[in-house]
Amino acid sequence: MRLRNVPGSRDVIAGSRFTIKNETEYKGKWNTVFGNDHPIHIEIGMGKGQFILTLARENPDINYVGIEKYSSVLVRAIEKQETEELSNLCFIRMEAENIADVFEEGEVDRIYLNFSDPWPKDRHAKRRLTSTAFLERYERILAKEGHVIFKTDNRDLFDFSLDQVEQAPDWKLLNSTFDLHHSEYVEGNVMTEYETRFVEKGNAICRMEIMQIEHET
Repeated sequence: MRLRNVPGSRDVIAGSRFTIKNETEYKGKWNTVFGNDHPIHIEIGMGKGQFILTLARENPDINYVGIEKYSSVLVRAIEKQETEELSNLCFIRMEAENIADVFEEGEVDRIYLNFSDPWPKDRHAKRRLTSTAFLERYERILAKEGHVIFKTDNRDLFDFSLDQVEQAPDWKLLNSTFDLHHSEYVEGNVMTEYETRFVEKGNAICRMEIMQIEHET
């Protein structure tokens, strides 16, 4: 997918009060960012922000951190947040690979992955956000029994993701569906910009929810 460059987007991000700069300095201290001890949910690869803004608006007792590496789409989320000024939402521009440098062990309660880059070439498999390499990163920041919820329209990526969970000894598949919008899990579902577009075209949306498990010692 080619992204259109938005002139000045990096300057907007750097100057926005809704983006966190020097994010590694807040590791273990995210309660100071929000001024409370509410649970923290993050979305990795949040795009233009429709999903996470909706969640933040509907759940004022949960703190949300949106993570996006592309300035050209993050700036659109900032524009929405400048209108709404939700106190329980902030953004970080960063690479997902560095997530464990930003959050302390057990600091995050839930992770959302929506329509992530499929990285279709086999040699790039470890870059997929549902690979075992990333599941290990999530283990380092999620609270006990923390959840990851993943949605995609890419069946190959979804099959890969199911296989990765099966290979990961510290994860349990709670539920999954190959057609979210014709399943029991559609209740309460919040759609992203991509999802709205895909559903209008009649594309099936895959969804899975996994939980980190602790082994008896």
